[in-house]
Amino acid sequence: MRHIVAFKYKDGTTEDQIQTITEVFSQFPEKIPGIVDFEYGENNSPEGLHKGFNHVYVLTFDSEKSRDEYLPHPEHKKLKELLDKMGILEDVFVIDYPLNN
Repeated sequence: MRHIVAFKYKDGTTEDQIQTITEVFSQFPEKIPGIVDFEYGENNSPEGLHKGFNHVYVLTFDSEKSRDEYLPHPEHKKLKELLDKMGILEDVFVIDYPLNN
């Protein structure tokens, strides 16, 4: 199961703030069972179709069940609370899909 999260950070968000969020995400595989891979990156597409969503975080789960258990997990909730506290997120979208093996 793949879980793709794209963030549109507010104008004025610093690189240090983005790095803090990225570090929290990157620790998820060690702290949340069922996550088998993590990737992140910043948009560099020349097409101009990103609609302001420039940062993407990709989690791969070993199953849909693991993804479902991640959603209410305390570490995931801590990330949401940190984002709320920092007030740097303008918008977010999430797409999940099963891997076709």
